[in-house]
Amino acid sequence: MDFNSLGLSPQILKAVSQKGYNTPSPIQEQAIPAVLKGQDVMAAAQTGTGKTAAFLATIITELVNNPVEDDYFAGEARALIIAPTRELVMQIAGDAKDLCKYTNLKVHSLVGGMDYDKQKRYLHDSLCDILVATPGRLLDFAGSNDVYLDRTEILVLDEADRMLD
Repeated sequence: MDFNSLGLSPQILKAVSQKGYNTPSPIQEQAIPAVLKGQDVMAAAQTGTGKTAAFLATIITELVNNPVEDDYFAGEARALIIAPTRELVMQIAGDAKDLCKYTNLKVHSLVGGMDYDKQKRYLHDSLCDILVATPGRLLDFAGSNDVYLDRTEILVLDEADRMLD
């Protein structure tokens, strides 16, 4: 099996190919088609097996294939990814930006320990398709009405077991 047979958007296929990935991992083979059919997926696999790429590829494909028909505004994320640590959020956001390279999708990250006002300005200066955030900073932004989650179409809880601990 190759990535072309998974139903991903041409933009994702181009980005994946450019990163040098040719063959999907077992978690990607199982999860990507299920998610693209509209099914919810809960997956557990070892680090380095491609879980992040699997959920990012499906998110980006969904957002590209289903563009917003009406207006949406800064601070209204279409996809929300919550991760437990700043480092993981930054890694996911970086991977998302790489995979969005051939799209018009915008990725934003919100993490503690970084300038709140700078994050707020960046969030308000452009639309937000994919928002990657730590729980605490997301609550800060939602509580101050700088992020609105009423238009969120996709939710990913990465390392949910760690967040529940």
